[in-house]
Amino acid sequence: QLQLVESGGGLVQPGGSLRLSCAASGFTLDYYAIGWFRQAPGKGRKGVLCISSSGGSTNYADSVKGRFTISRDNAKNTVYLQMNSLKPEDTAVYYCAAGGYCSGSVSYAVGYWGQGTQVTVSS
Repeated sequence: QLQLVESGGGLVQPGGSLRLSCAASGFTLDYYAIGWFRQAPGKGRKGVLCISSSGGSTNYADSVKGRFTISRDNAKNTVYLQMNSLKPEDTAVYYCAAGGYCSGSVSYAVGYWGQGTQVTVSS
């Protein structure tokens, strides 16, 4: 079965950290640009980070720049999202996506989506 599976979401206090993982099964992530999207309650899905297939280029939305870091380990077929200094406005369902290319912080030509993982930032 070809799929992406996210993990690592949860409840965290403002200022805290979480690391999300996006693992592929049934296919290799090597040739894909991987994006992280998020969807807050009542809002549309928005791309916040994207990393190129080689890992040589990463792009961040202004809202997460300096706080979030995306990285990939092709040997483990996994992409990570390290989230630091979390704010209540970061509360959302986070999705990873395997696409053809990055344009800014958005992955395009997405072939695979993960199921999403909830991140809640609240005291």
